[in-house]
Amino acid sequence: MKIHDIELRSIFDSRGEQTIEVTVIDPEGRRFAAAIPSGKSRGMREVSVFAFEAARASIDKIRETVAAKTFDTVGEVDAFLLGIDGTPEKKILGGNVMLGVSLAAARALAHEKKQALWEVVREEYFSEGEELTPLIFSNFINGGGHANNNLDIQEYLVIARTNGSIAATVRRLIELYRATGEFLKKQFKLKNIPIGDEGGYSLDFPNNFEPLSILEALIDENDLERECILGLDVAASHFGSEKGYVFEGKKRTGKDMQKIYETYVAQSKLLYSIEDPFGENDAEGFIALRRAMPEKWIVGDDLTTTNAAEIEAHAGEGAVNAVIIKPNQIGTIAETCAAVQAARRHNIKVIFSHRSGETEDVFMIELAKACSADAVKIGAPVKERLLKFNELVRLYP
Repeated sequence: MKIHDIELRSIFDSRGEQTIEVTVIDPEGRRFAAAIPSGKSRGMREVSVFAFEAARASIDKIRETVAAKTFDTVGEVDAFLLGIDGTPEKKILGGNVMLGVSLAAARALAHEKKQALWEVVREEYFSEGEELTPLIFSNFINGGGHANNNLDIQEYLVIARTNGSIAATVRRLIELYRATGEFLKKQFKLKNIPIGDEGGYSLDFPNNFEPLSILEALIDENDLERECILGLDVAASHFGSEKGYVFEGKKRTGKDMQKIYETYVAQSKLLYSIEDPFGENDAEGFIALRRAMPEKWIVGDDLTTTNAAEIEAHAGEGAVNAVIIKPNQIGTIAETCAAVQAARRHNIKVIFSHRSGETEDVFMIELAKACSADAVKIGAPVKERLLKFNELVRLYP
């Protein structure tokens, strides 16, 4: 596969903020595009994100030599990009630019091989392994950096198991999401409910546990206990670190936060997954919580940032038993797959995730399919997030 040219376009994400779309053009003039999402809740170890003008200069650097190359695999494209950049932080080309080129080129390669993107990636990186139907993590209530309300916790997630078809599971999630909205309107005497960045309801609550209590009651009321459990994305880096936390207006130690989570688990029979319960430099907090809750998913995101070396290190410590995979945290498909492989080596669950500023591109679902991810995390089943839900229906009939 050869690349004749590369184009860059400025587009807008689901928050109306600028992001980029990269288009690879093959020698026959066929065009293959990739639209790159943007995150608001970003870990300090994520790769660089370039604004449009800097991204255009990066495309010029890539264009200088790419036309002379022939690529037979996804890995060869990504090795070429990594060779130009040469920095862990992607300071030369920008991680968002590199991911755009990586994805668009992979789509061109898939077209040449007469395969889907997920088939090409699976064949190259995940040729062995069990085919899994993923759990669906759906954000019903927003707080933290994704909403304008009083909640410290960033996401309250309904986690759906598929009993039967994915389409039926998605339909039940949509119905439960709507029922949640109607309940909140009635309970809080509201005509309209504010919506957060990822489609979750974002009104004020008496405390940070109340949304869990409401979601659990609604799951019970709708007879969904066998299909739905609950999760939290605490995103604790945004209200503290290993030096201390400020939660519900009070200073807390890491041990205080652990006691809060233990209380939540004791009070909620459905709470199963807790993401980023501590700051991104507070590995000791993760380790202690994992020991206290060995049966729960303790999920790393800001802690691990889709980085194979970070996943290996924290797996060795016993800090996490599940990780978030966001390709734009690391910069290329090859490095994303390396992060998944590192997780698999340690029996760590893999959760492919969207970003708060999303595009219409569904590549995260395609990559989740490629590696048989344990779960996908794709926001509320509404508006632009439905594109990801619909791609699940297509790929998991």
